[in-house]
Amino acid sequence: MKNKLIGKLNDRSALIGIVGLGYVGLPLMLRFIESGYRVLGLDIDPKKVATLNRGGSYIEHIPAAKIKNARKHGFEATTDFSLSRKADALIICVPTPLDEHREPDLSYVLNTQDSLTPFMRRGQVVSLESTTYPGTTDEELRPRIESAGLVVGKDAFLVFSPEREDPGNPNFQTRTIPKVVGGTTPACLEVGLALYGQVIDRLVPVSSTRVAEMTKLLENIHRAVNIGLVNEMKIVADKMGVDIFEVIDAAATKPFGFVPYRPGPGLGGHCIPIDPFYLTWKAREYGVNTRFIELAGEVNSGMPQWVIGKVADALNERGKSVKGSKVLVLGLAYKNDVDDDRESPSVELLELLKAKGAKIAYSDPHIPKFRPMRKHNFNLKSVKLTAKSLASFDCVLLATAHKAFDYALIKKHAKLIVDTRGKYRRPSSKIVRA
Repeated sequence: MKNKLIGKLNDRSALIGIVGLGYVGLPLMLRFIESGYRVLGLDIDPKKVATLNRGGSYIEHIPAAKIKNARKHGFEATTDFSLSRKADALIICVPTPLDEHREPDLSYVLNTQDSLTPFMRRGQVVSLESTTYPGTTDEELRPRIESAGLVVGKDAFLVFSPEREDPGNPNFQTRTIPKVVGGTTPACLEVGLALYGQVIDRLVPVSSTRVAEMTKLLENIHRAVNIGLVNEMKIVADKMGVDIFEVIDAAATKPFGFVPYRPGPGLGGHCIPIDPFYLTWKAREYGVNTRFIELAGEVNSGMPQWVIGKVADALNERGKSVKGSKVLVLGLAYKNDVDDDRESPSVELLELLKAKGAKIAYSDPHIPKFRPMRKHNFNLKSVKLTAKSLASFDCVLLATAHKAFDYALIKKHAKLIVDTRGKYRRPSSKIVRA
């Protein structure tokens, strides 16, 4: 069974099923299509499926032309999970958020596997790419697959291979980013390497799914901790009247032992604000308190409040209160030059401003209309930046430094700018760093 499946994967006759057609699943689908595979996309959102089947795209950095090309080469999307029985490989790319208690919410992963299990057959491989705590693949997915009468490692195969997408980064593509692969058994690892071997330039095999799961968490915790450090340094520097961005630029000239991280209004994206808490939660099972990780999380989660404090102080110095003031948040996406607003600190800033009675608005050329989220929903559309519109606000809060913004226009016509990204380096009476 193993050798037959590996043969189909190697000669590209296998049908690849990708479950979850978002920021991870869609680029992966395109890469498999480019490599000559047939791909079946599965998603619970009928709007996404309809958009893809008519050759459209709902992710800004993935042009519709690529979807249309994929359709010409046999790609089909569906909400019918019974069709998953046709696939030789099932790659799960669904969200792993936190619940209201900031504990792991595996419902998307588990519900997905539960939807696939009734249709699983011998000779399939399941690969989980969603970030999660060590043990998820073995403890949660394996029993579900084996409940269908399949022996993992013999009848069916199970791997964990964490996604490493960086939306909007032109320097890295799905093909060129090394891919970690861990198998539940040695046979599973062999199949996993065959699954990705034709589409990724470099594979990094590891000894188990737990190692692969921990690898992804370490990558993101490394970033979260260092961002927490530089955000704390920003507060210290602000109290001392020092430009933290100048400090970082100077420190970055050291050719060894220093990696520059940039402060901001908080953490955003689906990974960095969330993934560290998956490890802290699991670590408690072993009696370990991850104090370092949790402290970084505390610093980062407190940044939006600190920024709003700077806004309040700046308005107060001009004889205004936050309540009743018109505040424009520049940038809704969590990072520059993308349309990805998942876990964006900008949304938290809007919530905090609204709670204080501000009249809120936002401008983001990549997100023309606010998209409802699980915890947030504003009836807002992006404000076009003009001399008149900028002058109408009491405060412009720069949260995401999109290249599309005309920073000279903003500086000229805004009454007050609170800059969280260090775009305005020269001191000015109407520019406040936050």
